[in-house]
Amino acid sequence: MKSQIKLLVFSSAILAPLSVLAQPVCPVCTVAVCAGLGLARWLKIDDTITGLWVAGLLIAVVGWTVKFLEKRKWNFPYRTFVTAVVLYLSVFIPLYLTKMVGDPLHQLWGIDKLILGVLVGSLGFGLSLLLHQALKKKNNDKVYFPYQKVIIPVSALLILSVAFYFVTKYC
Repeated sequence: MKSQIKLLVFSSAILAPLSVLAQPVCPVCTVAVCAGLGLARWLKIDDTITGLWVAGLLIAVVGWTVKFLEKRKWNFPYRTFVTAVVLYLSVFIPLYLTKMVGDPLHQLWGIDKLILGVLVGSLGFGLSLLLHQALKKKNNDKVYFPYQKVIIPVSALLILSVAFYFVTKYC
């Protein structure tokens, strides 16, 4: 389990810049992520899928926190990195202490399912936000369709959720 915690810290350090490059996510998108997470738990969906939605929420909170720190002019070295690591660990340390992560029988590909979901979800959600920005830049800083900033990241999480549904169904 210690190696998985190290993997999570290392991955959050690598993925942290995605949340700032993408800028804070709008509240509508965050509500959609929260709704997806709540629905997944209620329906007893596999933790890899739940982890995808946890990642979306974490990236949104990292973006908002960094923006909050910028507005308050609280500048310190590696602000984004530190914020991401603190927020990711603030989620996973309690999960580890309550034994919701770390069960050797609850793994996929040798990684805890929830941690795996968060890692893949962070990457997918962050890259989808970058896709939104690239599309917007290509279109003279205008979105191609209403709620593009919401639809692209939530769609990415939905696509990853369907993919993990089939992976976990047959593994």
